[in-house]
Amino acid sequence: MGAKLSGSGGGEEMNSTINVTPFVDVMLVLLIIFMVAAPLAAVTVKVQLPPAVAKPGTNPPKPVYISLQANGRIFIQDFPTDLANLGDDLRRQVGAKRDPAHERIFIRGDKDVMYGDFMSVMNMLQDNQFYSVALVGEDKSK
Repeated sequence: MGAKLSGSGGGEEMNSTINVTPFVDVMLVLLIIFMVAAPLAAVTVKVQLPPAVAKPGTNPPKPVYISLQANGRIFIQDFPTDLANLGDDLRRQVGAKRDPAHERIFIRGDKDVMYGDFMSVMNMLQDNQFYSVALVGEDKSK
């Protein structure tokens, strides 16, 4: 609220209008930030998850997902890989500063994935010192 000097008598008259321009500017900046950041947080590889009955645990700061499709294709986040390059691609995705032995890897497997393919991925993770693995299932309790 500002003050306005009047010409007669030297008294002050209060200006009661609200300036909303800074509020609109801040809101537009926040809208742009959320529009840019929202697509980066989603996994776009389609798999049919089997139902899960376990209570969900806490997530790491930056979760790393391995997706297994029914046709045998393997993805780390949204990037395709194969069994031979899984360890190197996973280390590149996790980063050099994080210890593989303590890094939790989330596996999203289609409900029609062959058990042998799943175990091949698990063995490759163990061979590359990734020992903390979490399995992702669809929450059917809601």
